[in-house]
Amino acid sequence: MESQKINSLQNIFSSRLDTLSHLLNVAESHFGESIGSLLQRRIAPDMFPFGTQIAFTCNQPRNFALWCLGQAESNLNPNVDSLAEVRGHIASTQELLKSINVTDVKLSEIKRIDFGQGLYAEVSGLMYVDDFLMPNFYFHMTTAYDIMRMAGAPIGKRDFMRHFLPFVKHQDNG
Repeated sequence: MESQKINSLQNIFSSRLDTLSHLLNVAESHFGESIGSLLQRRIAPDMFPFGTQIAFTCNQPRNFALWCLGQAESNLNPNVDSLAEVRGHIASTQELLKSINVTDVKLSEIKRIDFGQGLYAEVSGLMYVDDFLMPNFYFHMTTAYDIMRMAGAPIGKRDFMRHFLPFVKHQDNG
């Protein structure tokens, strides 16, 4: 049986993590030595800081890969205090994604999601991916992007949608 959906998810997670690395490169180039202060920036006082947003972004594909490999979830340390640690989170998540080798039948399995305080959900693997992992992934990635924009990094939609640029064509009006 082919693994079209699993492969597609690997590609989505991987390409968006590449985008996150690109955004960090732009921010680092813009802020220089002061980029370290970006790690503690927040959109709102009750939201997690930039470094934590990166860790949480990586946790989604990371836990997807671990689930596919039959291993227990393992979230990254959310208390990120260096750009090297942020880059390490992205790189280790990328490597973990490359190790997935399962069929799409995995998506029909029941997945238990524990939320803490005795709360949990039992859903199909497909629902786990589509309704839990992907929304959380994009939420934290977008929040990290928004923090970079708010701090003044010269990034825009073209940077966020890099994965789509190879499909964009220019119409010749000649």
